[in-house]
Amino acid sequence: MSNAVKITALSVAIVIGGLGMAAAKDGGKRQQIDFETLDTDGNGLLTQAELDARGAARFAAADTDGDGALSAEELMARSQRATEARIERMMSRLDADEDGKLTQEEMSAARRGGGDSSRMIKRIDSDGDGAISKDEFETAQANFRDRQGKRKGKKKETSE
Repeated sequence: MSNAVKITALSVAIVIGGLGMAAAKDGGKRQQIDFETLDTDGNGLLTQAELDARGAARFAAADTDGDGALSAEELMARSQRATEARIERMMSRLDADEDGKLTQEEMSAARRGGGDSSRMIKRIDSDGDGAISKDEFETAQANFRDRQGKRKGKKKETSE
């Protein structure tokens, strides 16, 4: 794969990744980017030029040495900053005693308060008894496999 193709693919990934989330933070949480931010000319329409400009700005922000290309180091630095931000949000949300550490109790309390496992039970528990039976579990697995298969099928269709 040529460097031009790699850079183009990376640029597309940055644009697509950047459309869902805003770079600005509010209260430690990343916010969904709003339409008005993308609609830079304020005409009520998103054009390819506006989306390209957003992508170019994100690319330029990641290109810290300004050479027009993203090195592995620049990508790692960008990834590191994103990881650090996620960890900071997690700590501020879950570290109840604010000691800079997460205990098993704090993690369990977060799950009981609507964390991943309680949402999973609510989503999969089709009979509403507060527990997941083997049948409900197997149904959820089958539904997941079906969704994954449909996604893979769509990827194959678009790449042909």
